[in-house]
Parts: sequence; structure tokens; C-alpha cells
Amino acid sequence: MTEVHTSTDVGAALTEAPSGVPAARSASHGSTGSRGTRILGVISLIGLAFLVVYAFVVSKADVELGESIRIMYVHVPTVAAAYLMLLSNAAFSVWALWKRSTFADLAAHACAEVGTLMLGLTLICGALWGRMTWGAFWVWDARLTTTALLFLMYVGYLAVRNLPASARSRTVRSGILGIVSACLIPVVNRSVEWWSSLHQSRTALGTLDPSISGSQYFTLMLGLVVFSVLSVWLVMHRFRLGWLQEQLDTHGVDDAIELRRAEAAQPS
Repeated sequence: MTEVHTSTDVGAALTEAPSGVPAARSASHGSTGSRGTRILGVISLIGLAFLVVYAFVVSKADVELGESIRIMYVHVPTVAAAYLMLLSNAAFSVWALWKRSTFADLAAHACAEVGTLMLGLTLICGALWGRMTWGAFWVWDARLTTTALLFLMYVGYLAVRNLPASARSRTVRSGILGIVSACLIPVVNRSVEWWSSLHQSRTALGTLDPSISGSQYFTLMLGLVVFSVLSVWLVMHRFRLGWLQEQLDTHGVDDAIELRRAEAAQPS
């Protein structure tokens, strides 16, 4: 009788093949980790620990912003990391459309997921800061509205990635959407200068007066580094997960059949 393998069975077969039987063509193991990701993971954890200490212990309350400045130590780094990831998504999308590269397509998807996550955290932190500063979690301010629109565009990107379609159609649709969505990033970044806005001016390398300095500035810079490293670490894991899934979809059934034949040929 022919046995039917579920996706779980196939995945196990690919990563636990007996000696002498080819395993998955895409990787030597089923993990998304490596020496590089472990190093980045440790750096991220240590950096986050230092950020918490500096944000809540070393750095004091601001003269004008008060205790709400502590939210900025996450709010600003997450939006910076989001911009980095979403611009990377656009760059990988161009590469994927131009060269028809599976690597670039999967990298674009990974960057979009992590960028959307960071942008979501930015909106949450911004709402908390707004409640403390303006007395409301949300106002239809130019910066808030454009950021929310950007977030929804990338949620749409992720939705398009999950629509039933051929690999090429998926690459083209999501790639075009990723490139178009990235065009909104400069609008979000300059919205405070272009329109009347409740949102304060840029804090890091910006025009905030009085300017941020001392332990506050160091904590903010530390947050930028930590969340950038954390984002790269997440992208690496998400990319490898996508690559393993791609290879499983492409070669999984063939390798599982080959494994079953090898088992049947072995003496009982």
C-alpha cells in the first residue's frame, strides 16, 4: 500500500535521513541558526540589557519631555530599523524583478516582515507617547497618518505574498508593491517639515531645540545600534526559514519518495 506523507513527515524525512540516503538539497540541517546568527543573537541580548539599564537607570528624565523621553529610546530606533528594512526590501525587490533571483525574492520577503514588525512597534510606542504628551493615543496628525498608511501598505505586501499564485507572479506582484511602498518613506520622514504637525522635529541629527545630549544622546544611539542588529538577526532567521520552505516545496516530495525507496530496499 502506498503511504501518504504529510508536510511534517516530509520535513522530518529531509532532516533525519538515515546514513547513505540524500538529505535535503538546500541545507545540511533543519535549523535556521548558524554561528553568525548565534553571535548576532548574543550581541542583541547584551545590547538590549544595556539599553534597559541606560533607559531606566542611567538616563534621567528630560526637562521638557519628562519621563516620556524613555519611550523615545525605543520609538526612534524602531522606526529607523523599519526604514532600513523596508528600503532593503525595495532594493531586493528590484534585484528579484531584474535578475529573477529566488534569493533576492526571499530576502525581500524577510526584510518586509521584520520592517513591518518594527513599524508596528513604532506605532505602539508613538501611541503611548502621544497619550502622555497630547492626552490622546491617536490624532490625525501628518506624521501619524502617513506612518499608519505606510504600515498598511506593507501589511498589504505581506498579504500579496500569501495569495495563491505561481512563484514568478508572486515575485512580480509583491516586488512592484514593495518598490511603490518604499516611495512613501521620504514622505513620512519629511512630513513634520512639510505640513503643520504636532509631532516634534527630528531628534537624532535633527532640529530639536534644545538638542539632546549626554546620557540621553548615548542611550538613543545605543538603541539605534541595538535595534539595527536585532533586525538583521531576525531577517537572517526569516530568510533561512523561507529558503528551507522553498526547498521543501520544490524537492520535498521527491526526496521523501527517495527515502522511502531506500528504506524498502534495506533488508528487514
